Amino acid sequence: MHPCRLVDVDFVDTARYRYRNSVDLAITPEQLFEVLADAESWPHWAKVITKVTWTSPEPRGVGTTRVVDMRGGLVGDEEFLLWEPPTRMAFRFNASSEKTVQAFAERYDVEPTPEGCRLTWTLALDVAGPSRHVMPLGKPVMNLTFRWFLKRLRRYTDERYAVTTGS
Repeated sequence: MHPCRLVDVDFVDTARYRYRNSVDLAITPEQLFEVLADAESWPHWAKVITKVTWTSPEPRGVGTTRVVDMRGGLVGDEEFLLWEPPTRMAFRFNASSEKTVQAFAERYDVEPTPEGCRLTWTLALDVAGPSRHVMPLGKPVMNLTFRWFLKRLRRYTDERYAVTTGS
């Protein structure tokens, strides 16, 4: 693992490479936090993620750690910077399997809506080497991919919290 620059939560608003997308969900903010805290749920909607392993005991909070395995062999050693159910959470990479990842952080902002809640997901990173030149060109594809993840999250939460009616 390669150490990353230890950024704070403000990095998601100041990083050179940022991606911000939102989705409206038909669940409560509390239910969304149940999904986000569930290691088994991530691979169902964020298809790049293959495994999430919490490495800190419950309860979750600032300083909680986990390891996230992703397709292509990328592994992130994460630490939570915010854990404020049901409104916000954020984490950063403390280390990455890829040397090009210099800094990485994500923030999840949740607002209640009449139909459930709205999630705004911001992902920010800083890269080194040739990736610096590719990142600006890849922004439309990255945003499209992240919007696809959020559509999958909507489908996943619709199914997970489906209201069943008796016949």
